[in-house]
Amino acid sequence: LKAPRTLDYQSLVQLHKRKDPGGSGSAELLVGPEHHRRDRDGFALTDRRAAPREVESQVDYCLLCHDRDKDSCSKGLRDNKTGAIKSNPLGVELHGCPLDEKISEMHTMRGKGESIAALALVCLDNPMCPGTGHRICNDCMKACVYQKQDPVDIPQIETAALTDVLSLPWGLEIYGLLTRWNPLDALRPHALPYNGKNVLVVGLGPAGYTLAHHLTRQGFAVAAIDGLKIEPLPVELTGDEARPPRPVRDWRRLYTELDERVLLGFGGVSEYGITVRWDKNFLTVLYVTLARQRLLRVYGGVRFGGTVDLDDAFRLGFHHVAIAAGAGRPTIIPLKNNLARGIRKASDFLMALQLAGAYKRSALANLQVRLPAVVIGGGLTAIDTATELAAYYVVQAEKTADRLDALVAERGEAAVLAMFDEEEREFLAEQRRHAEEIRDERARAAREGRPPRFQGLVDAWGGVSLVYRKRLIDSPAYRLNHEEVAASLEEGIRYVENLAPVEAVLDERGCVASLVFERQAIVDGKWRGTGEAVSLPARTVCVAAGTSPNVTYEKERPGSFAFDKWRQFFQPHRAYVGEDGALKVEPAAPREGFFTSYNDGEHAVSFYGDNHPHYAGSVVKAMASAKDAYPSVVALFQRDLARLGEEPQAARDARRRDLFARLDRDFVAVVERVERLTPTIVEVVVRAPAAARKFEPGQFYRLQNYEVRSPVIRGTRLAMEGLALTGAWVDKEKGLLSLIALEMGASSRLLAALRPGEEVVVMGPTGTPTDIPEGETVLLAGGGLGNAVLFSIAKALKARGDRVIYFAGYRRGEDLFKQDEIEVSTDQVIWCTDGGAEVPPRRPTDRHFRGNIVQAMRAYAERQLGGELASLSEVRRIIAIGSDKMMNAVREARHGVLAPHLDPKHVGIASINSPMQCMMKEVCAQCLQRHVDPETGKETVVFSCFNQDQPIDHVDFKNLAARLRANTVQEKLSNAWLDHLLAERPELRHV
Repeated sequence: LKAPRTLDYQSLVQLHKRKDPGGSGSAELLVGPEHHRRDRDGFALTDRRAAPREVESQVDYCLLCHDRDKDSCSKGLRDNKTGAIKSNPLGVELHGCPLDEKISEMHTMRGKGESIAALALVCLDNPMCPGTGHRICNDCMKACVYQKQDPVDIPQIETAALTDVLSLPWGLEIYGLLTRWNPLDALRPHALPYNGKNVLVVGLGPAGYTLAHHLTRQGFAVAAIDGLKIEPLPVELTGDEARPPRPVRDWRRLYTELDERVLLGFGGVSEYGITVRWDKNFLTVLYVTLARQRLLRVYGGVRFGGTVDLDDAFRLGFHHVAIAAGAGRPTIIPLKNNLARGIRKASDFLMALQLAGAYKRSALANLQVRLPAVVIGGGLTAIDTATELAAYYVVQAEKTADRLDALVAERGEAAVLAMFDEEEREFLAEQRRHAEEIRDERARAAREGRPPRFQGLVDAWGGVSLVYRKRLIDSPAYRLNHEEVAASLEEGIRYVENLAPVEAVLDERGCVASLVFERQAIVDGKWRGTGEAVSLPARTVCVAAGTSPNVTYEKERPGSFAFDKWRQFFQPHRAYVGEDGALKVEPAAPREGFFTSYNDGEHAVSFYGDNHPHYAGSVVKAMASAKDAYPSVVALFQRDLARLGEEPQAARDARRRDLFARLDRDFVAVVERVERLTPTIVEVVVRAPAAARKFEPGQFYRLQNYEVRSPVIRGTRLAMEGLALTGAWVDKEKGLLSLIALEMGASSRLLAALRPGEEVVVMGPTGTPTDIPEGETVLLAGGGLGNAVLFSIAKALKARGDRVIYFAGYRRGEDLFKQDEIEVSTDQVIWCTDGGAEVPPRRPTDRHFRGNIVQAMRAYAERQLGGELASLSEVRRIIAIGSDKMMNAVREARHGVLAPHLDPKHVGIASINSPMQCMMKEVCAQCLQRHVDPETGKETVVFSCFNQDQPIDHVDFKNLAARLRANTVQEKLSNAWLDHLLAERPELRHV
């Protein structure tokens, strides 16, 4: 038995104060009680949910208010006199479940032992219920009639209603059946056949997959696209046009421990943003259930605005486009040295951890962190970042030491350490020391028959602190999800209140060493700085200061959609078909408007979830947006649907199959061939018609293999991180796209293991097309692999009547590749080699120069080479693409040795090779690049994956070099580890 506690809203979690031994000023830590600590080891599920007896206790605790219309958990807690929604003492409005789930009715059935009936009641309003429930949503709990004592743990009961059925024989099939046929649904008990209408759903997060379900149930064919990699499911599990799926008797057959689970990519933020506090096997349940729908196709690696745009969608035969693209640009806080090494955005950290899979001991993914760590923010993302950072540090230290020890045993200590510079060796020594302490603790735990306790070690190494600018009780996490605050305290996270970040203090190597904050206090009712400086040590900083809606499409194509008055969200509109049969779109209140301003006379575009001002902020609100909006989408087609009987169903079904077959050909990328161009450069040609069709010079793609199809050697899965590769050439008629890579690390070296016919992810094009002038003299400077980027740019310049002078730089003449392609699009080429063989010019206009590109440009300017086609004073534009050092050398030379020869008004452009991860434009923020205006000194920040071509004089190349070193130890170690593995199976790299 458990007696309910009286609620004190000012003290919903137990806190103790502790002085920070490493901080200066009056830094004070808020920590949880020692006796409430919970041991954590890695990334297995951290919350195994309540036992059946606990769930039954919660059901019994519920007052079952629905028969008196008092079920505030579902309908909201209202004032008895005015009917207005009440707020709790923290100011949170108590609207209840955003999905209006029939909670009390479900509890009634659950209390009677009617498990399937309980789940059927849940599925009426929340058919995608595996995506909600325990550790996901708590709006229902907040609005429970128990406002002065512990509320009923409704999410726990809801999840138990699902798992009770899943645990039955054929439980997965029973749940799937309820999503297609629910006898309690009086309006639409079963799914309708295909109605001839097609919808493109953009985004496969909670809003997108919920909308896909509702629309397919109404008879619409849905193609759902996402920029993330989405792993394919076995055809025997999903079925296809020719055969049904094989039924699953025991859903545990699909169940995988989270630290070993394949990262499916399905679910958007539920996959990469939510941590192992929630059982992500529920995403597998959702994915399998939806993938079995004959009216639905799922495509990963397809970027809306890149691979496909609105015009493409309507040409392909879609009648409507629904945008559920989720959150976008992370908030960039005003912090001095904001982009120093060691500072990341939380979205970058969580994606690298949970999409690239850095937490897996079997992964080659690279994510490097140090302690002490500070997370800046006050929401759930900040908490999730803090808990996972603490857990990951232990995994990182062990994995680093284990791989290093194996390599040392194979090659010897001196040979292995020679790969690393002094700073990297210091990091490795620290990791080995910490790993030894971890091993000692594991041995003690084994002797004492208990789980290992790592919190004390993590604390001793500096710990993880979460810093918020106001009081903890003012933070969104406390006000909306205090249960997660309590859970993080159990994992040893420390909180620091009332501090606003001011400056990141750097060490002698340019890495963050500490953070300076200004203490905040309430003055005259407002939070203001007091002038008191507080310093906290920090070797890793993650910023979780919120995000903005993903409105990238409008930024790429201004004028497509109207913004609201704050220019943050799309302006909500109401769309309907008038009496005259014309489509009409009118501005509407956020609660009533589900459409953008788009209206081409035939098509409307709707938007959902974090894109929508009324529904942004949580998983369950995103799902509610789909539930509330889909009837408005269906209504647009009522006239056509009323005439369905005029065409045989078989004819409609044939059209739907043709559509999906066309999309399969367009959106699924397949390796055509892999060729080695030099000992260190590989070309991959893929058949990816849609991606190739949209390519413009200068743009690039994210290339990955699929985890489920990647080989495994000695427990290590050879799955690639996303590689940013520029399109070297395209054949749009054949749908072919060439991607060329320099084999620098483990992922790029795995390109040589790709096989013809293998399906891969080619997300893009992304980035911004290079600006191509007309009738100018343009100087191209390419260093190494940068020459591959310049193929398409040079070709486009020639097509616009430009004169192209090309400086092609290589370390050795043997590194030259694709000489024909360079020559055909240039007027003159100066081949520059640092060493090795010379490159013999094959045209009378071309020359070879022994030395670097800057030296060659100077020699050219001084007419030392002979046969110069132009003077540098005629050059109107310089485009430099290569390593950060090479591009910086060009930048400096333009103001130094080349300055007397250049037109002062010429344009200088560099294609910036920032570290990148998602490449979906302003989402993860790994690609952030610091700019400094050379005239005003004003600092700005650019997302390089949005616009890789940047004014060369604005780029802070020192900052770029620092950010490129963020993971160097892990990258070198992974590369060496791949050598270790391939020694066993060298045939995998077949070119």
